[in-house]
Order: sequence, then structure tokens, then C-alpha cells
Amino acid sequence: MAKTVKEKSIEESLWDSANKLRGTVESSEYKHVVLGLIFLKFVSDKFEERRAELTGEGKEKYLEMVEFYTMKNVFFLPDIARWSFIMENAKQPDIALKIDTALFTVEKNNPSLKGALPDNYYSRMNLDVRNNIDTLRDRQQDIVGRVYEYFLSKFALAEGKGKGEFYTPKSIVNLIAELIEPYKGIIYDPACGSGGMFVQSIKFIESHHGNKKELSIYGQEYTATTYKLAKMNLAIRGISANMGAVPADTFGKDQHPDLKADYIMANPPFNQKDWRADNELTDDPRWKGYEVPPTGNANYAWILNMVSKLSTNGVAGFILANGALSGSGTEYEIRKKLIENRLVEAILVLPQNMFYTTNISVTMWIVNHNKKARTVQINEEIKQYRDRENEILFMDLRQMGEPFEKKYTQFAGSDIRDIAGTFHTWQHCDSDCDSNDSCDKDDLKEDDKKKRNYLDIPEYCYSASLEEVRAKDYSLVPSKYIEFVNRDENIDFDEKMSSLQKEMGELLRAEIQSKKDLLTVFKELGYEL
Repeated sequence: MAKTVKEKSIEESLWDSANKLRGTVESSEYKHVVLGLIFLKFVSDKFEERRAELTGEGKEKYLEMVEFYTMKNVFFLPDIARWSFIMENAKQPDIALKIDTALFTVEKNNPSLKGALPDNYYSRMNLDVRNNIDTLRDRQQDIVGRVYEYFLSKFALAEGKGKGEFYTPKSIVNLIAELIEPYKGIIYDPACGSGGMFVQSIKFIESHHGNKKELSIYGQEYTATTYKLAKMNLAIRGISANMGAVPADTFGKDQHPDLKADYIMANPPFNQKDWRADNELTDDPRWKGYEVPPTGNANYAWILNMVSKLSTNGVAGFILANGALSGSGTEYEIRKKLIENRLVEAILVLPQNMFYTTNISVTMWIVNHNKKARTVQINEEIKQYRDRENEILFMDLRQMGEPFEKKYTQFAGSDIRDIAGTFHTWQHCDSDCDSNDSCDKDDLKEDDKKKRNYLDIPEYCYSASLEEVRAKDYSLVPSKYIEFVNRDENIDFDEKMSSLQKEMGELLRAEIQSKKDLLTVFKELGYEL
């Protein structure tokens, strides 16, 4: 029997093409070059498709009128910006200039793309390999987002970058969206990367039959090339967003200082060091009511930045390294006030290996400016949530997820439904619910109007009172609260690592002292080493 050859995915095909296109461009740069070409091919395919529609409708006289393309959310491309023109000139020595000109022309003719497209090509590239890739092949998929995620994983692994500065895996973004439910209002991401949080928020609204026009998007990104990718990523989907006038540091140059967001979704850099100088930002209004975050780690600076931008009823879902759950010193003081101010609603520990460039254990935080009896209207239905003001939900998700790309983990759709179901059941569970009645997690979504009872489940979830959190000295480490019966999980890994680090330090210091003592003895004996 003949062996069936598996068709390559578009990501794999484009990756093969990217390696052929690389030339002399460094790996850290040519991903942006390649994605710019993918974008140009994609918008050109859309343009040609619309052009064929107009011809089929007998509207040839409108073929060069911009309005007949923009009305269908298609970018208009002059002759020199079309892919057919690029391919006709692919072997010419000035092809790099022609590509630059094409991208410049697309941006000039489409205001929504201002500042979005790459503007520098470093070498002549063989473009023939790309011409047979159909960017419209899978209309239901996020083509550019998928390709960007795939490419970034490959490049980041090759470059050795990590610490959270990469595209957030979609299953994590989907989970945040299902937890905070961004139906309408203002959404903000202070470290928006390629804009994946915004894309998935729009998809969340569409999947729940909401109106995406009722959501306003604000974001900020520091890296210029990533800023361009974000604008490009949103523009091809017809998603308008205020990304700030330029790429800029969220702390040093906040481009949305007066923003009050209804929803915040973020995956800021993990454990970012040297984010401010000792004498900088000490009186920043974003820290009002809290201590100034330490210079050595920006985790709590990101938290306070987001808290300061939440509206009266705003809710945020974001990812941080686990160290933020139990940090001491200034971080402890800030965390204590956040808890006492009833802002922390839920803490969820994620499985390892969910990110491409690091297996660091991370946590999802849900921070809610109005935990008390939160009411949400979804279409014609009104959901009334229970007063959980003096409680925090802890969830351990490390046993969930499914294999992805062999060595990675992602949440399955059923995982996301179960987790979100547990969270929302906990939110709107009646105050007199019988904790002995277990809710059936498998059918939580079948009838949201029917009362369900929340139950603490060993090794999975626990609702801790404020008194319990105070008794544990404001630690937000889930293993301090969730009961573990089948696994030895009562170990506080952060405390254990801190203890081991201290012991190792003492051993190393003792070893150094022993060497010094030994050298002294030899010296006293008249020997020089």
C-alpha cells in the first residue's frame, strides 16, 4: 500500500520558504521581512478576489475605484503594489526597492495601515517559492496570527529569548476571554505584542453572538517591529484600534494616561529587570495608594498599571511568573493592599510548557474592581453574580491540557469550558448554596439560568476567605489553600526553592572560606600556590 504523504500546513510551507528567503539577514530580523511579504501576498489575494467579483457583476468601470474595495473591508492596491507586479519583477536587481515601494504604497493608500508595514529589506530574495501559497485557503482560520505564532516559536527558540516576551498561546488567551467575558466596552493591553489578545477578544464576541462594534480597543507596544506586526495583524481583520502614535515603553511613555478600561488582557514580560531608574517614576499616579514597585522586578508595576486603568466595574485577566504570588518586601506590601482592597478575584496556576520559549511555571490573575454582586447583561439575558467580595478562588490547572507539537501543552476546548464553568459557577453561586452538593462540571454550560452549586474540589479548586488569606500572611500560592490528597503537593515550591537557594549560597560561601583557609595554611608553611 502506497504511503500517504501528509500535506504540509501553511505554517510549515511558509517556514520552508522563509529559510530560502533568508539570505544574509539575521534570524532576529528576517521574520519581520517574511511576515511583511506574507501580508502583501494576503492583501493582494483579497484584492484580486474582490476585483474578480466586480468583473463578474459587470462592474468593470469600478475596478479602480477605492470605495468599491473598502466597502467590503478590502485594501485597495495600485498596480505597483499588487503581487502580480512583484512576481513579474522578481528576478530584477531592484526587486528589494520594488517591494519597499509596494509596501509604502499600500500604507499610503490605506490610512488604517499607517505605521504598520515593514520599510526595510536587506537583500535580494528569491520570491518564486512563495507564489504557489494560497493565503485564502482556510477562511475560517487566523492565517497571519497562526503564521506569526508558528514563526515566533521557531525564531525565539533559535534566538534563545524567553521571559514571556513572545506571542501568547491562543488557548491561554481564549481562557482569559472566557473568564472575563469582554462583551462590550473598552479593552486594553499594556504589552500587546502582535495583538493576539484583541483578535481573540473579537472572536469571543462573535462566537457568543455579540456585536464587535461595541468593543473599543486600546494597546501599547514597546518594540517597533512588533508594533508594526500588531497594527498589520488587526488591520487585515478590519479591527480598528488605538495603539498609540508610536511604539513606546508603557512605563516611561504611557500613551493612554487617562484611560479607564472595562477589560484588560495582558501577558507582560516576566520578571522584567531595570524597568526604571531608582529616581524615576517614584511619584507616578499609577502607584497612588500603594508602594512604589521595586526597580529589580516590574511584575507589580504591571499589576498597578492595570489596576489604575480599570473602570469602576472593570476586570482584568493577565499572566505573571509565579514569584509574584509570594514575593517579600515591597511586593508583599503591594500584594497585601491589593487583597485588602478586595481586588484579587482568582488565581489560576497553569500547566508547564504552555509557552514556546520557556517552561517557567506561570499564573493567571483575575483582578476585579467590583467583585461585589457583579451584574452583566449579555444580549437579552442578565446574569447576577454572587457577592464574593471577601473570597478568592484558587485553581490548580497543572493536570489539565493536552499535548501540542510534541513537547508543548495547550488547553483543549473542553478544558476551557470546564475552567470557565467552575469560575462562573463560583461567582454566581447562591450565598445559601449547600457546599455538599457537587456541581456537574460537564454540563455547566447547558443551562446558565439554572442554579448551580460551587464545591471545593481537592487538587483542583478552593474558595478561600479573606481571613484564611490573612492567616497565611497574604500568600497567593494556590497549594497553600487547595487540598491535595493523591499527590504530595502541599510543598510550597517557591519557599522550597528559596530555602534551597539559601542553603546552596551558604555551601558556596563555606567552600570559598575553606579555600581561603587552605591557602593560609600553605602560606604559613612557606608554600605559595
